[in-house]
Amino acid sequence: MSKVIAINGSPRKNGNTAALLQRALEGAASVGAETELVHLVDLCYKGCVSCFACKRKGAKNPNRCAMQDDLSPILEGAMRSDVIICGSPIYLGDVTSLMRGFIERLGFINVSYSRKDNNNFKGKPKNCAFFYTMNAPKPMHLLFAAAYLYNTGMLRRFGGKTKQLVSADTWQFDDYSKYDASNFGIEKKKKARDTVFPKDCQKAYDIGRRLAFIKEGK
Repeated sequence: MSKVIAINGSPRKNGNTAALLQRALEGAASVGAETELVHLVDLCYKGCVSCFACKRKGAKNPNRCAMQDDLSPILEGAMRSDVIICGSPIYLGDVTSLMRGFIERLGFINVSYSRKDNNNFKGKPKNCAFFYTMNAPKPMHLLFAAAYLYNTGMLRRFGGKTKQLVSADTWQFDDYSKYDASNFGIEKKKKARDTVFPKDCQKAYDIGRRLAFIKEGK
């Protein structure tokens, strides 16, 4: 049985990002995978503090983050998993600070300062995916290509399949009349919520199923 872990970088535990991740886990479970959903907002942790303990010669636990906080067991769980699925909204052109801290801690332990390929990961290949949600309309999502490129590169260090899903023009507020958001047409937002987002959820389900299915060798 494969293990699939989903990491929610949104501060909302019941928002759009969480919905996509949950559907991906349902897809993975449909082919027999064991699944886990982690909400980073529940944890108290920092990003990488550049202590370089994971790079010291003769280290007791090389390629392992030496910091001990709420993120430590999550990193261990991710490294033991067969599939890692990350999800984050785009805030001001990048992933959330919650997700960025996770990426720093997970990514840096697998960066080599000695190997020509700069990759320290030596475990069994892991399939990975990154889901992005954003209030911006679909044509604008390419403005954030640098973030996509960096995150995909980090996930490719694990040697498996990598997938990406961008869900744009997402529904933000239960009641738009209570917020200063006149630049966003409410009818357009409703249409995207009712017709586009369900399709994105289905894509997430298919990605979760496909990645877990591949890891099981079926």
